[in-house]
Order: sequence, then C-alpha cells, then structure tokens
Amino acid sequence: MRKIIASLILMAVIGFSMPIYAGSFTTSVKYIPSWDGAQISAVVMVPKDQGIGPFPLVVIPSSWAAPDLQNVGSGAVLASQGYIVVGYTSRGFYDSQGLIDIAGPATVKDVSAMIDWALINTPSDPNAIGAVGTSYGAGVSLLAAELDPRIKAVAATSAWADLAASLYPNQTPSSQAMAGLVLAGTVTGHPGPELTAATSRILAGDFDGAAAIVLPLAAARSPITNVANLNANGTAVFLANAFNDSLFAPGQLVDFYGQLSGPKQLMFSQGDHGSAETAGSLGLPNEVYTAIDRWLDHYLKGINNGVDAEPRVRLHSQSGIWHDYADWAAVQHGATPYYLGQPTNLLLPTGSFAQAPSTGWQSGIFTAVPTVASSGVALLTGFLQALDFPPLASMPLIARAGAGVWIGPMYQTAQRVDGMSSLHVTVTPSQANTTLYAYLYSVDLLGTGQLIGHKPYSLRGAMPGVAQPIDIRLEATSWDVPAGQRLALVIGTVDLRYAGITQLGGSVTFSSPDANPSVLSVPLH
Repeated sequence: MRKIIASLILMAVIGFSMPIYAGSFTTSVKYIPSWDGAQISAVVMVPKDQGIGPFPLVVIPSSWAAPDLQNVGSGAVLASQGYIVVGYTSRGFYDSQGLIDIAGPATVKDVSAMIDWALINTPSDPNAIGAVGTSYGAGVSLLAAELDPRIKAVAATSAWADLAASLYPNQTPSSQAMAGLVLAGTVTGHPGPELTAATSRILAGDFDGAAAIVLPLAAARSPITNVANLNANGTAVFLANAFNDSLFAPGQLVDFYGQLSGPKQLMFSQGDHGSAETAGSLGLPNEVYTAIDRWLDHYLKGINNGVDAEPRVRLHSQSGIWHDYADWAAVQHGATPYYLGQPTNLLLPTGSFAQAPSTGWQSGIFTAVPTVASSGVALLTGFLQALDFPPLASMPLIARAGAGVWIGPMYQTAQRVDGMSSLHVTVTPSQANTTLYAYLYSVDLLGTGQLIGHKPYSLRGAMPGVAQPIDIRLEATSWDVPAGQRLALVIGTVDLRYAGITQLGGSVTFSSPDANPSVLSVPLH
C-alpha cells in the first residue's frame, strides 16, 4: 500500500512540475535496517539512464510528525539531476520502528546508517554525500554531520541550532510551540520516556515542568554545542529559516551561523515555520530550494556555479526584495541608538526616542494587565505576515496601565530594519517572578502599528524592589518602514503564545539611571 501511495504522490508531483525534471530515475519504497536493526521506512530514488555513476548521495530525514513521503517532490528533483536520494521517516514516527527520542543519539545515528546502506546497495559516491532536512530533519542532519565526516554538505531549513533558546527563550516557555510539538509527536508516533513525561506535564498545564524534563537534554541535542566538529570536518552548511518561525526563531540560528568557520550561507524569508520552503519540498519552483540545489551542485558535484563567491547572508523583506550582506556583522553594522525618554501625558503616558541619553526618570505599569499588543498565534501569525497581514495594534488603545510605550520620530524617507534590534532597559519588579514582552512596531499616521518583531524575557528569582538592567535581543527581521511612519517600542507582561510567570497584583517600574541609560538599538538601512 505504501508503495502505491508513494507512486501516486510522485506521479502527481511530476505532473505539476514536469519542466523541472532533467533525467529519469527509479523509485522504490523500502524498510531499511538501521544500526540497531530497527526498520526505517524510506523512499529511495536512483538516477536512470544518466550514466553508470557513482552518483552523489543525499539523505533526507523527515520532519517531526511527517512521513518519508514529505520529501518525495524535492527528492525527485534531485534524482532527476543525478543524485541518489534516500528520504526516510524519522525514528519512532508512523511505521519507522524505535521510539521518538527528541533527536537523541539513536535518531542521529540513523542518518549514518542510511548512508551505510546506500553505499552498499546503490551506486553512491562515498566522497559526495549530503544531508538535507526541514525542521526536525534539519536539526538531525546537522547533528549527524557533526559526528559523520562523510557528510560533506548540509542544507537545513526551519532548523534549530539551540533547542533551549528555541523552546525556552530567555527562560520563558513557548507554550503554544511546545504543546503543538508534543501533541503531534504523540498522535503520529511512539514517544520515548522523555517525550511521554513532557507530554504529561503539558497536559497538566505545567510548561515549566515540561521544560525541566527537556532542558537537561537540550545541549546534547543542539548543533551549536559541537559546532567545532562541523568546522573540523569542513562541512558546507546552508541554513534557511523564516523570520517569524514560531518553533525555531532565527536568532538562535544567527548565533550558530556566527560560529561556523567553513563554507556557509544563511537565508531568512518572511513566513512561519516551514512555510518559506513548502513549495520546494513538493518539487515546485521555490527560491530556497533553488539555493539548496545550487549548494549541493557546488559542494557535492564540484560544479563551478558561483555559490562560493555569493553573499553569505540574504534577507527577504516583506516587500519581496532580497538584500545581500557579506556577513551578519554587516547586517548589524551602524545600528541606530534610540534612548528611551520619560513617558509624558497623564492620560496616555508615552515616551519618546531621543538621540542623546535621557536619564533620571521612571515610569511604572501593573503586571498581568492584558493589552492589544501581542505576538499572535504560533504557526498562523507568521504565515499571515508573509502575506502582508502582520499583527496590528493601535498605539492609542494600548492600555498604559499594563504596558510601557515609546514612539520614535516620523521618518522623512523610507527606512529598512534589517537584523536584530536590541533593548537595554532598567526594571524594578515588585515580585520575584515576572515575564516581560518587548514588541517593535512600525506605526502609521493613524497610530496603527504593524508588528516587526518581539521577544519574551522572564525575571526569575529577582529581588523585589531592586532595580536591575536587562538586555533583550529582539528577533531578526527585514522590514520596510515607509516614509511618514515611525517605530514604536511596547513592553508588557501578557502574551498568550507563552507560559509566562507574571502574577496579578504586582508592578514593574522602568527607569533610565544617569550612569546606565535605557536604549533601543535598531539596525536601520
């Protein structure tokens, strides 16, 4: 039955994208024994009438809760271009045996086992091996390449590099993301003990308890931990994520990218988790997958297509234009500092952005007071933002009792926020545990703000009544701000995307001490 379904899907994909295919290939559906004997379901594609080989090999682990059929389309494109492709269902999901171990050692070793099998059973080139994956498959591919030097090139999309930073940003549980992942894993697979325990905690509403189970595993399951291995292996690493990725936000990938010393390229697009590359995974025209194909052609086939000389960082604005940079330092270079001014206006307290330090003031809000400022809904909001429907918030309607608001000067010419804005602000909480949410908006003449980016920050075990400076790095973006609009910063304590620790009855005071002024730095271009 699986073979019939795979064949039907493959025929449908080819029918939609016939012009893409350059050569013929054979397709077979198999159960491949892994390193421990577990049977892993896979779709294997081998070039036909394209020479005798050997052919470069590409292994594609599936995403979390996705079957091997997920990558039939993109695999067919590669096979038609002279690659052997082994796309498989990750361990523990659907009919692949074993347990879901959250990218643990068993799952990572499966990649090498697929390579071993392909080298014996197909005309694969042992010196030209790549790994490609989306989401779970992306992280697993990176982890495998750190342990298996035979993997010469990796293409990872919607990837995580730091699991803790992804699901527990600034000590704040990403509750919607965590709940969605455990539910999908439980429904589509066979959870191991860690996932089972985390699921029980989440079903009870205890997201901190779930994080306590997963966090001790995070370092070993995060490619950033052993990035030195990739550098030592000389692995060519291609990374692509969406700016509004609800599961694996781009900032943690920027940090990982910065530690890579070998061949590397980073592409960020508008959208949410997996959306920027969905068409490409189906074998349809897609800018991300076109870049992946060129990456593999250069580093596995040795084709001189200019990939190695292209800009290392590419950012896609909401206006549909790619902006290229030599590296991430060039993206952040010359960030504009906006010093936070004292909120004025008794009825609608609002601070300003100043060019010089504005100090000696303080302004307070109450905790757990909802406002119209919000990061939206995981997986949905980012997708809509790519369609130019970002979350909106009216600045006059933001309840000042529950959020601090600062609005900058009107721009006479169009600006573009490329990169990661950063906030340095002194806060005095009245309670030991408080979660803050920082939002950056582009605001029009009517006071309606379009959300550019956000970030949570949890104060845990703070000394009530004691001022402390904090630093919040907002997520990466590429956002065009038209002439006549302004930037606005909002800091509140309620956002339903996260399991914050803020309680009713408290307060937070923002201030800007003489010796340590509060400032928002924005990378404007």
